[in-house]
Amino acid sequence: MKNSNLTVSAEELERQKALCALAAELLNERFGKEPKAFVHTYGCQGNVADSERVKGLLAEMGFSFCDRPEDADFVLFNTCAVREHAEARVFGNVGALKPIKEKKKNQMIIALCGCMMQQPHIAEKIRNSYDFVNLVFGTHALYRLPELMVRLLQKGKRVFEIENEDGRIAEGLPVLRDRKFKAWEPIMYGCNNFCSYCIVPYVRGRERSRNPDLIIKETEQLIASGVKEITLLGQNVNSYGKNTEFDIDFARLLRKLNALDGDFVLRFMTSHPKDCSEDLLEAMAECDKVERHLHLPFQSGNNEILAKMNRSYTAEQYLALCQRARELMPDLTMTSDVIVGFPGETEAQFEDTLKLVEQVRFSSLFTFIYSPRKGTRAAEMDDPISHEEKTKWFSRLTKLQEKITAEQNAQLVGESFRVLIEEGGNGSLTGRSLQNFTIQFPGDEKRVGSFAGVRVKEASRWSLTGEEV
Repeated sequence: MKNSNLTVSAEELERQKALCALAAELLNERFGKEPKAFVHTYGCQGNVADSERVKGLLAEMGFSFCDRPEDADFVLFNTCAVREHAEARVFGNVGALKPIKEKKKNQMIIALCGCMMQQPHIAEKIRNSYDFVNLVFGTHALYRLPELMVRLLQKGKRVFEIENEDGRIAEGLPVLRDRKFKAWEPIMYGCNNFCSYCIVPYVRGRERSRNPDLIIKETEQLIASGVKEITLLGQNVNSYGKNTEFDIDFARLLRKLNALDGDFVLRFMTSHPKDCSEDLLEAMAECDKVERHLHLPFQSGNNEILAKMNRSYTAEQYLALCQRARELMPDLTMTSDVIVGFPGETEAQFEDTLKLVEQVRFSSLFTFIYSPRKGTRAAEMDDPISHEEKTKWFSRLTKLQEKITAEQNAQLVGESFRVLIEEGGNGSLTGRSLQNFTIQFPGDEKRVGSFAGVRVKEASRWSLTGEEV
């Protein structure tokens, strides 16, 4: 399908803009003042980027923002469906809003959106068990928030909008960014991989890439506004440009963005090994503004488990990819995602994962015990291993990675890095390098958002401390 068929029309976006003005009038009538919104985000960076667009739309409707639900007239949770634990947290926190709403004589508007809400059984649970929730919408209806708000305010009835479609690209939505010097830049949405454990293709839809000219224009605007770090986002950024009329892929996009004028850093996530090409690795090596860090989830070191996961590569192919990446970029750091206790996994198969971790020597890992997701193939597989046993495996993996991280950190003492200062306070600054190292060093918090050169003085298993050079 051509990309033009996947894009929300300019006429529809203008209609939503006009509805923002109507929503502002209706909200003023309801609350008799400037309404305040509290927005909380669960899950990945893609959700964070979505929330920045939600807040942009809310600002167009006349909202200001607060840091506590107790102070808000409108509360929105942007939810994550990747793991059971994230869903449980959402249900618990939604339940805690009921007495707050009652204290406000039920005038507070409570809204839930995001990946959880795109699942029919979750939306139905909210409908039946959380009658104080006013508005529920899925990932595909975000740009229609003004319309949904007006419908809610005019009719006074609960609104549920969780249409089952692949979703479209809404360009030009207002964005209210959390930080002035860092920006999330979505370049594509959705996923075609259908890993057997993953709910993302079902809640985010099929892959759809944004127009490269628009991405480049937005990036130029971000740089001009003073943004120093731009993170390109996609469920699988490596497959950017596939199945479109655009004559471009992710490697070419990186080269084009790297060539833009300005002093900035380019990061990206998340990558899939099956689409991590030689050309992409060469582009990373050539581009001086692109991070020397690659987050490349391998999930399991055993080929039988990888096949059951529908990952489309072998452990040997993954190891060869890592070796080639480090040949091209000797200073490259790597991180990854690992699932422990996939249905049917044996201890011997899990030990293949430990072997792969030993061979690659990641700088850090994001490790998870398998969490069944309703609607995925893995949720129907036999899973005879107890949670207690999986927890033991999980502990072995984390201890191994802690050992590797401590050894790698010790080797950094005396090394110098250019970092972007991300946080500051009490005479201390925290900066992050192109290699994704986070280093603490003395300095004035007024320098947050600028670059500095830092030499590592001390290293522990958990942290690096240094001095400015």
